[in-house]
Amino acid sequence: MIRFLTSRIAGMLLVLLLVTLFTYVIFFVLSPDPAVQICGKNCTPERIEQIRSNLGLDQPFWTQFWTYLSGLFRGRDYEVAGAVIHCPAPCLGYSFQTGQLVSDMIVQRLPISATIAIGAAVLWLLGGLVGGVLSAVKQGGPLDRFFAGLTLGAMSIPNYVLALVLQFVLVVALGWLPFPQAVPFTANPGQWFLNFLMPWIVLAVGYAAVYTRLTRANVIDTLQEDFVRTARAKGLNPALVWRRHALRPALTPIVTIFGMDIAGLLGGAVITETVFGLNGVGKLTADSISSNDQPVIMAVTLLSAFFVIVGNLVVDLLYSAIDPRVRTAARA
Repeated sequence: MIRFLTSRIAGMLLVLLLVTLFTYVIFFVLSPDPAVQICGKNCTPERIEQIRSNLGLDQPFWTQFWTYLSGLFRGRDYEVAGAVIHCPAPCLGYSFQTGQLVSDMIVQRLPISATIAIGAAVLWLLGGLVGGVLSAVKQGGPLDRFFAGLTLGAMSIPNYVLALVLQFVLVVALGWLPFPQAVPFTANPGQWFLNFLMPWIVLAVGYAAVYTRLTRANVIDTLQEDFVRTARAKGLNPALVWRRHALRPALTPIVTIFGMDIAGLLGGAVITETVFGLNGVGKLTADSISSNDQPVIMAVTLLSAFFVIVGNLVVDLLYSAIDPRVRTAARA
């Protein structure tokens, strides 16, 4: 198990290094000159060259990349107007638009994105598993056809359309929910729940439809396996057959996509946050793209990659807990 974990962590670090290199090339080599972005339109060539020198952009590429990479672990220094400013680790640079530390901007907005992602994940996981199991149990019946139509409709509705419809119905017409705002949980748990309920629903609907279909297909396939027939032939309790022999193996693919989905959403749900005006990482990403704020875009890209890679590691560990065959392979 130790060797299995060590190899996964080593692979994770290698992928993170390659992602960092790739994103650095895109945003600082292939993109417009950052010095021009900082200096603005009315700027002299001498001022642009001074900014390039202050940022270290006049150095060879590998020197620039090593400076950026080392800044993630020990920070780095910037020269601004003759003064040296220290950017503490993890140094992701300063925003071209606001001049703020990018790491501070992300830390301030990450709790909102995490709240939206985790709350929506709970809804779509519960809805998908329950709907998928019920569809499998009642395969071919009215309930199965009902869930088939429901999931098809849910997957067909774009997030922004659903968000606008729910806003009109639940907020404007019926007045059941307030317009979403980032209310802290500690300030008022009830208002926190009501303010985030609509973003959770909007984000969860499409995922729940996919999980319902995937769970249904996996459970039906598992029920056809020989070990399930053997368990039934032995006279085991039907509930035990479902829980231990049918549902547990069917959850393995669910764990895979769930880990990837929630890890990706922790990097920001762009459409949901933008439609509801919630200042999470997703809205920060949308605003940064519209203003071509390269350090922020690159930082969000690295953050999303980090969560996806860590999510993949967690999925591998959960595999070993769910499937005994993975534990056996890990010991080998």
